[in-house]
Amino acid sequence: MKIYDELVARGLIAQVTDEKEIKELINEGRATFYIGFDPTADSLHVGHFMALCLMKRLQMAGNRPIVLIGGGTGHIGDPSGRTDMRSMMTSETIQHNCDCFKAQMERFIEFGEGKAIMVNNADWLLDIKYVDMLREVGACFSVNRMLTAECYKQRMEKGLSFLEFNYMIMQSYDFYHLFKEYGCNMQFGGDDQWSNMLGGTELIRRKLGKDAYAMTITLLLNSEGKKMGKTASGAVWLDPKKTSPYDFYQYWRNVGDKDVLKCIRMLTFLPLEEIDKMDTWEGAQLNEAKDILAYELTKLVHGEDEANKAREASKALFGAGDASMTPVVEVGSDMLIDGKIDVNGLLVLGKMVPSKSEGRRAIEQGGVSVDGEKVTDVKATVSAEALTAGVLIKRGKKSFNKFILK
Repeated sequence: MKIYDELVARGLIAQVTDEKEIKELINEGRATFYIGFDPTADSLHVGHFMALCLMKRLQMAGNRPIVLIGGGTGHIGDPSGRTDMRSMMTSETIQHNCDCFKAQMERFIEFGEGKAIMVNNADWLLDIKYVDMLREVGACFSVNRMLTAECYKQRMEKGLSFLEFNYMIMQSYDFYHLFKEYGCNMQFGGDDQWSNMLGGTELIRRKLGKDAYAMTITLLLNSEGKKMGKTASGAVWLDPKKTSPYDFYQYWRNVGDKDVLKCIRMLTFLPLEEIDKMDTWEGAQLNEAKDILAYELTKLVHGEDEANKAREASKALFGAGDASMTPVVEVGSDMLIDGKIDVNGLLVLGKMVPSKSEGRRAIEQGGVSVDGEKVTDVKATVSAEALTAGVLIKRGKKSFNKFILK
């Protein structure tokens, strides 16, 4: 199966501007394509996962990825899918986030001579003079048409700032610049980016003529992928310091029954023939599919050793596996008061709850146990003596840590 057909079979392609040309470019390894990432945090999260996997697949098929870090557009903020304006970041914060992104992306994409390249749109956007931008690009855009774009609709209800209104023009200019400087002939993005992407394609044709080669493709579920990055306790990050390999594993282990095979198709590199055999799985077999999904993605992000540890720790929770693999959280002696620490504080320390208020609710509802005994008193504590031996705290059926005094 050719790579384009595989992308379709995996459910990754939603819309294209010229399927015949795009299919030929990708299948023949002649696509130089870009995907943009705005540095809104110091780590990528699972909402970015689909784009990273797509870039890896296309590079493996001989195509050349351009990773565009939005150091310039990050000063504005993408209004797509938002009902409020993004917080403004300092230049120093934006640069720090860009550096963090690059380090994480190198696990997925091969950079170097003749391979993938990483560029930062701050290198060209921040140097453009305002009047020059208006004269070169502004005349190519119809305000009436821009206002019908899906990416602006939600913001229009509460008030779209002129700052955000410029985002489409800046993103379009990125494609134009990459086309001229790097021969970039294709762009990928989420279905919520379709209007912005078409703006880039149109700008190239308006400025360089109808024969200018520029294609757009959107990913079927990138918007849904962004939702994947959020849980009740916050975001699921790719940085192990923000989301541990075990918690990352558990996130995928707990996906819904109706989503597990979809995620395996879209995000893992297992052969489609193998995945197709899972279509008839149900009941306990779906739990096996979830374990496969969690293991494959944890291995991809954190490496095989961490994936094995996370799998064993998960099995240990249910009494099948090596209990020594249970995640360990160290408790500093300076955290103790009169030789004790409250259970709620340990829940927060172990990132089992996002806040003490959430921890209190979990305890009051009977969802927390200490060494197998249910705790319902929000003032319950654990002694230094107990922590020296190690205390196993569980929240619900699938979240647990062993707490040990440092």
